[in-house]
Amino acid sequence: MEKHDTVADCIARMSARLAPITDTPRLEAEMLLAHALGVSRASLLARLREPVDARAAARLLARRLDHEPLAYIFGEWEFFGLSFLVPPPLLTPRPETEHLVEAALKYLAVGRAASPDCPRVADLCCGVGCVAVSIGKHRADASLCACDVRADAVETTLRNAARHRVRIHCVQGDLFAPLDNVCDCFDVVVSNPPYVPAGEWQDLAPVITKHEDPGALLAGKDGLEVIRRIIPAAFSRLRIGGMLAMELGDGQFPAAAALMRKQGFAQVAAVRDLSGTD
Repeated sequence: MEKHDTVADCIARMSARLAPITDTPRLEAEMLLAHALGVSRASLLARLREPVDARAAARLLARRLDHEPLAYIFGEWEFFGLSFLVPPPLLTPRPETEHLVEAALKYLAVGRAASPDCPRVADLCCGVGCVAVSIGKHRADASLCACDVRADAVETTLRNAARHRVRIHCVQGDLFAPLDNVCDCFDVVVSNPPYVPAGEWQDLAPVITKHEDPGALLAGKDGLEVIRRIIPAAFSRLRIGGMLAMELGDGQFPAAAALMRKQGFAQVAAVRDLSGTD
């Protein structure tokens, strides 16, 4: 890029370089340049003919060309209409995970919780806290607990909760272990656990394999290693009629459903995500 390109020139050059690594090169070019200049994307598009010093954008472009997630470059990402801090190597919140929030809110909306005025919700493998915080933002009456094995995930969840003025008890540890001293019975348990089979790691996009935490993604030979532990643990801690909602990988629902039915869950159903995956 030339030092004194116009905004339009800079976007065009960046788009051309990004095209081999993304399906949305122009959008990403606009977002990167806007971030480099400290302006909104709408403001940027109103200045297409103005000259711009492209050097700052060049540094961000180099990071993206190394397949670094945009969330890491920007330091934050939107999920369920809220902006979340996303430090590396924690997973970037993804649109399909919003179904967990929707399922929890729908369940709570019909008053099925044992204590409708203070429903108890647990988020296992919370990452940056996007699921728990989003639930809490829409249900301020909920008693929220969350956990993750990573200390930086717990810290980030608490920062995101404070950012959105959501009260949450978040602790470091494995699944329910750190929560049992806080609450032993929940109305809703949500989780976006590791579910990628170990043998599929090399087939994932470089944006994942080069930058994101494999421990938050890989789960044994069939991808069900953590899910097999969550199902009985959640069953023993859910009140009668409570709900367990988990994100699963492509093709994993039949096996997970069989495990849930064997454990004693009365109703098991799948919700298709935006890509049509159960």
